[in-house]
Amino acid sequence: MKNNKYLQLFATFFKIGATTFGGGYAMLPIIKREVVAGHGWLDDEEFLDALAVAQSLPGAVAVNTAIFIGHKVGGIVGAVIAMLGAVLPSFLVILTIAMFFTRFTEDKIVAAAFNGIRPAVAALIAAAVLTVFQEKRSIILWGIFFILAVFFKLHAMLLIAAGAATGLLLHSRKGIKTKKGDLP
Repeated sequence: MKNNKYLQLFATFFKIGATTFGGGYAMLPIIKREVVAGHGWLDDEEFLDALAVAQSLPGAVAVNTAIFIGHKVGGIVGAVIAMLGAVLPSFLVILTIAMFFTRFTEDKIVAAAFNGIRPAVAALIAAAVLTVFQEKRSIILWGIFFILAVFFKLHAMLLIAAGAATGLLLHSRKGIKTKKGDLP
């Protein structure tokens, strides 16, 4: 049922957006658990593909991922609904905080809570990074691109283009089949 599918998309991404602190990369392990293991909307390979596309586009990676998954599940309407579900909780919290901002700025309890949240967010980001390292080739490529980014200060767009070219080259040399057949 289409309406049920859209409701599931919205509820899933709203829940993720409402319960994940740190946004972006911190949300990725939870998104993966929900859409791969929970709903079966994507398999592991499709999730990594969605993540690669989401990271290649401007904007927040979690929102881009939600849009990609929403589109796969429910087309354009699904993409919009997943995006709204992902961003609405943060929007509402930020709006509420902005309304009472002056009361929170000097609150030691709020500052202590945020100091406690930081290590948990770092752990979630590390978990998202480890998701990418599912095979040895990924680790080697990560090392190469890390060196290019950090030591040679290559622009992000050049790194992304080089990554895409590397993926296509490896694909064509190995004769790897995709789920939809060979690349042209």
